[in-house]
Amino acid sequence: MTDTSTQTATRCRSPWPKDALRIAFGVIWLIDATLKWLPGFKDTYMSTIMGIRDGQPQGLRWWFDFWVNLQHPATTFFWALVATTETLIALALIFGFARKLTYIAAAGFSLIIWATVEGFGGPYTSGASDIGTAVIYAVVFLGLLALNYYAGPSRLSVDYYLERRISWWWKVAEMRKPEPEQLGLPAPVALAPIPVMSHERESA
Repeated sequence: MTDTSTQTATRCRSPWPKDALRIAFGVIWLIDATLKWLPGFKDTYMSTIMGIRDGQPQGLRWWFDFWVNLQHPATTFFWALVATTETLIALALIFGFARKLTYIAAAGFSLIIWATVEGFGGPYTSGASDIGTAVIYAVVFLGLLALNYYAGPSRLSVDYYLERRISWWWKVAEMRKPEPEQLGLPAPVALAPIPVMSHERESA
């Protein structure tokens, strides 16, 4: 086996730890999303945000006032939006759908949660013992994005089968365009140059 074929085989090998991490993280998000659909979360959604605002230093009150004023007139809509978003993120992680887009969007969503409901983790308040979980979730999503770049396509994902059939799907699933061998497709065959006959060279 040549060096080239060895490198190709290495690229095509499914890195199951990366898939296991993605799926396990998706299950965690699914559990969290399920809790969001329960009446307890809906009933306390607005009061939780308002309670977080009340404990903020004066310099940050404007930020939390903005979110309270934005969501208060349509509490049910924003509660459903949060629960639906977490559900879609969980399913996308478990099934490996649009992984690059999912990781980027979920990291941004986690930072919004951290900066609102979690009050930036409250490291400046009395009795605070951590910086919040949502920011850690954002870091995990960025880590999955990095793994996506180095490991390439994942056989244990919907993306793998969509990329085999839709030429542009890699743009929402991968950090870089995969080689055909990584998708189990035949490599493009290089056409051999057409030989020029001696009498054609003489006439030219």
